[in-house]
Amino acid sequence: MMVASWDLQKAIYQHLRNDEAIKAELGTPARIYDDAPPGAVFPYLTLGETRTSDWKGVDGGVEHELKLYVFSRYAGRREVKRILSAVYDALHETALTLPDHELVNLRFVFGDVFRRQDGETYQGVARFRAVTHEKEIS
Repeated sequence: MMVASWDLQKAIYQHLRNDEAIKAELGTPARIYDDAPPGAVFPYLTLGETRTSDWKGVDGGVEHELKLYVFSRYAGRREVKRILSAVYDALHETALTLPDHELVNLRFVFGDVFRRQDGETYQGVARFRAVTHEKEIS
């Protein structure tokens, strides 16, 4: 189960790093992190929490809940919303190649934008649901 989760994370990371709209928003190379380094340049995106569980009734099937976070210091929510829109366009119902699993689907679930307690940073979150299945060995 966790192998599928790691393979999915790597595929999403690579897909986002190569997406032209993401690079237009987050620079080239795109500022996408698993854990943002101290002093990271804004705006940037981080790969957030994931939850994996058995896909009920399907042997080898796994459900994944993924969160992606956007951080911005632009005055207002506009930049975060543009980046979340680019993330949606890049990932919703896209086909990704995984080494040992098939991606059955990848769908957007919800997005949220809010100001953090520091009063100057805006944060956005996009949650996606993916389903993977072990590849058939022929």
